[in-house]
Amino acid sequence: MADEIKPQDPELPPLTHWAPAVGLAWLIPGGGHFLLKRPGRGGLIAASVAAMFLLGLMIAMVVNSNFRGRGPMRAAMLVPWAIPTVVSAQMWKWMYHDIYGVINDLLVNKMHLLSSNIAWVADPATSIPAIAAVDIWKTTPFVALLLLAGLQVIPSDIYEAANVDGANKVQQFFSLTLPLLRPAILVTLIFRTLDSLRVFDVFYVMFGNRQDTQTMAIYDQQNIVAFSDMGYGGAISVAIFLVIGIFVIAYVTFLKVEAA
Repeated sequence: MADEIKPQDPELPPLTHWAPAVGLAWLIPGGGHFLLKRPGRGGLIAASVAAMFLLGLMIAMVVNSNFRGRGPMRAAMLVPWAIPTVVSAQMWKWMYHDIYGVINDLLVNKMHLLSSNIAWVADPATSIPAIAAVDIWKTTPFVALLLLAGLQVIPSDIYEAANVDGANKVQQFFSLTLPLLRPAILVTLIFRTLDSLRVFDVFYVMFGNRQDTQTMAIYDQQNIVAFSDMGYGGAISVAIFLVIGIFVIAYVTFLKVEAA
C-alpha cells in the first residue's frame, strides 16, 4: 500500500524514499559510511581541538596577566577570528599555492627547510594537516576569548592565600586555576568540537567537493543539494547531531561540571 502513496509535488521522490530516513536503516549509513571511509578524521579533529585549546589557554593566561599594552594585545589577538572565514580560507589557499605561494617561498627559498615546492592543498598527504593549521589559526583566538572570560571570574584572593601558604605558580595552576576553569573549558570544548564536526566553509573554499577532504557537512550538502537525496541527507544531519551529543555527554561526564 505504501508504494502507491505519492507526494503532491510530482518533482519530489515518492514518500517511501523519505520514510526510512527516520529509521536506523538510514541513520547508521548516514554517519557510518562517511566515517568508515575516513578512519583518521576523528583523530585529526581531536588533535586540532587539543591544539586550539592548549594555544588558547596559553594566550588567555598571558593576556589575563597585568602588563603594559594588555588592552591592545587583547584586541589584536581577535583579528584572525574577526576575518570572515571565506576571506581567510581564500587567503590561505593563495599562501599554500605550490608555485607563487608565500609558504613555499619561505620554506624553500628563505629558510631552506625544503628542497622543492609542495602542493599543500592538492597533495592528499598534506591537504588535511594544511587545513587543520588554517582552522587552528582561525579559531584559537575564540578559544582564548572564552577561556579569558573564565579566568576573569576567578577571585584573586585565592592566589594571594596560596602565595602565603608557599604554593608556587605551577601548583597554583593545577590546584586552583584548572579546577575553577572547568565550566569555561567545558563550554570551549563543546563549541570547538561542534564547529570541527560541522565545518563547511573553509573546506569548501579550499578543496571544493574533493572526496579525500570532504567533511560531514559537505557530504550532507552534496546529498541534499546535488543529489536531491533528502532522506539520506536528513539521516546524515541526524548522525552529526548524535555524534555531537556523544561528545557533549563525554565532556560533561569527564569534567564533572555541576550547576551551582
